[in-house]
Amino acid sequence: MPEGSQPQTGQSLLFLTDEQLRKGIEAMFFAYRGFTADPDRILADKGYGRAHHRAIHFIHRNQGTTVNNLLSILGVTKQSLNRVLRTLIEDGLVTNTVGTQDKRERHLYLTPAGTALERELSDAQRDRMRSAYRAAGPNAVAGFRQVLEAMMDEETRQHYEAMKDKTE
Repeated sequence: MPEGSQPQTGQSLLFLTDEQLRKGIEAMFFAYRGFTADPDRILADKGYGRAHHRAIHFIHRNQGTTVNNLLSILGVTKQSLNRVLRTLIEDGLVTNTVGTQDKRERHLYLTPAGTALERELSDAQRDRMRSAYRAAGPNAVAGFRQVLEAMMDEETRQHYEAMKDKTE
């Protein structure tokens, strides 16, 4: 065994130095910048931001979701979400309908124009993810997903698991 190295036990494999963690944090920041760069350009051309993208994404994934459910998924204030939804509705990307069971509920749907924008944004991100996944390989992809899932707090994980259940 090389001098200064330790046996690779389960315990030692979980130990990371502050420097290794810093590098991981920085990689996450820069990867996020890359992940959002293409959609940001598309959104900027239309006068939208990331909050609009997130709303469009989760409305698409949950057609008919309620405003309250979307608030819970996004973890934003009602005021912030209302601003975003007002713009998306005024621009013809989202419709809201009154609930049939509870008239206080508002159910959200993407219009055909909203669906087209969602597809354009998602295609850009899927292309980047597909390229990165191919470069990294299947073991890295599985490990990356495990790391991301382990970083989620319990409430976030519940929303994530509910999304996974819809596609499996």
